[in-house]
Amino acid sequence: MHALPPGCGASRAVCVGCLRVIGLATLLAGVACGQGATTVQLPEFGVAIDAEGVVSRRRVDDPGGRLAAERAAAARSALPADVFRPSRLRKISLVGLDAALRRRAAAGTGPDPIERHLAGLTRLEFAFLYPDRGDIVLAGEAGGWCDDGLGRPVAVQTGRPVILLEDLCVALRAFWPGTPGPQSVGCSIDPAAEALERLRRFQRTVPAAVADHERAEVGGRIHAGLAAALGDANVRVFGVSAATHFARVLVEADYRMKLIAIDLEPPPVPLRTFLGGLEAAPRNTLQRWWFRPDEACLRVAGDGRACELVGRSVRLSTEDLAIGPDGRLVNRGGTASAAAKTFAGAFTARYPQIADRSPVFAQLRNAVDLLVVAAYMRREGWQTAIAWDGAALRDERTVPTATLPPPRRMPCAVNMVWKGRVLLAPAGGVSIEPEELIAADRVAVAPAGVLEERRSTSGGRPDGDRWWWD
Repeated sequence: MHALPPGCGASRAVCVGCLRVIGLATLLAGVACGQGATTVQLPEFGVAIDAEGVVSRRRVDDPGGRLAAERAAAARSALPADVFRPSRLRKISLVGLDAALRRRAAAGTGPDPIERHLAGLTRLEFAFLYPDRGDIVLAGEAGGWCDDGLGRPVAVQTGRPVILLEDLCVALRAFWPGTPGPQSVGCSIDPAAEALERLRRFQRTVPAAVADHERAEVGGRIHAGLAAALGDANVRVFGVSAATHFARVLVEADYRMKLIAIDLEPPPVPLRTFLGGLEAAPRNTLQRWWFRPDEACLRVAGDGRACELVGRSVRLSTEDLAIGPDGRLVNRGGTASAAAKTFAGAFTARYPQIADRSPVFAQLRNAVDLLVVAAYMRREGWQTAIAWDGAALRDERTVPTATLPPPRRMPCAVNMVWKGRVLLAPAGGVSIEPEELIAADRVAVAPAGVLEERRSTSGGRPDGDRWWWD
C-alpha cells in the first residue's frame, strides 16, 4: 500500500489525518418506554432496509419522551393484566407453546401477540428439562411491552427488548437433534475488494500537508473522496437465513458498534470511543472489530437437566488489517492498536450497561443465549428424552421467520479526525460458535443442588392450555 510521508513539521501546516471508513449495516434502534413521563436522553437510532437490501440510517427524536409514554399507556390498556405485570422469573413451556401453535394452525390462524412476544420474556436466564412431565421450560425476566418507535418491542418497565417467537424458532431449528447444524452463526460486513482498490488509488492523491486556512476545505474534499471510493459495503449472513429478524439483529449490532467507535453515534454509556482515544496510530491501518460470545457463559446442573446463562454473554474483539496485493483485507499480524484494544476492552467490560441503554445490544445478547441453549439441549438430548418433535416451532408455515428483505449492502460510513496521519477502515461482524461454547472445558458445573433446587421450585405448568406462568 502506498504510504504517506511522515508528519509535517512546518508551523503553518498540518498533517492530513484522513480517516475513517466503516462498513455499515442494518435494522432498528430503540428507546425505553416507561411508566408515566419518560425522559429520553438520546435520539433513537436505527436503520431501514429496502426491497433491494440496501441499508439506510434512521434517527427518531422524542424530546421529553411524550411519544414513548403514549405507547406505554396504549400497551397497558391493550395487554392482559397478568401479562403486563412485571415478573422476575416467568416460565414458558416449550411443549405447551408448541401445542398452542398447533391448535392455531389447525384453526387457520397464526400466533397471537402474546405468543409472538413469548409472554414478554426479555432475558433467557434458565432452561429446565422435566422428563417426568415431558416438558422443557425456559425462564427469565418478563413483563408488558410496547413499540419503541422503530418497530422494536421493548419492556415497558425496563426498556429491554422482548425476545420474539421467531428468533426462538430460528435458534431451535438451527440446532435441532438429528440436523447437522451450522458450524457458526453470524455476519460479516466488509468493504468490497474493488472499493479498497479505489481507496488505495485515492490515498495517493491526498496531500502530505495542508495550510491552516485550507484545512476545512481539504478535509471536506478528503471526506467526500473517501466516501466515493468506498461506496457500499457488502453484507454476508451465515448459519441462519439472512431474511430473518435474527439475522438483522446480528447485522445491526455490528453496524451500531462501529458507528459508536468512530463517533457517528453517541455511546449509550460513558465510554472512550476508538476515535476519541486516538493520539496517534500506525499509518494506513484498517481496523476490524467483531462480536464473539464471552467465555464461560453457561452453567449447568450435574445431572444435565438444568442450565443457566451467566455473565455478559458477549465480548468485542479487534485486530489490525491491511489491503493486500489482491485488494482484499488481510491480517497484518501482531497486536491491534492501543486505541482499538482500549475501545474493545471498554465495550466488553461495560456491555451489560450498554445493553440496558441500547436495545440492539440486548438483542444480540439474547441471540447468543438462544443459540447456546439450543445447542446445549441438542447435545444433552432433551427433545429426545421427552419424545418431543416440536413440529409447530420447527415449521416455517406455522411460524414464518424468513419474512424480511435480507440486508445485502450499505453505504460505508466515513468520519475524519485531525490527529496525525491515519486512515482507518474498520471491518468486522459477528461470529457465534455455540458448539464451542458448550464444550466440556467451557461449561461451568453449578454447585450441587443449586440449579436442581431452582428447577424443582419453578412449579408445574398450569392445567389447561396455558403455556406460561409466573
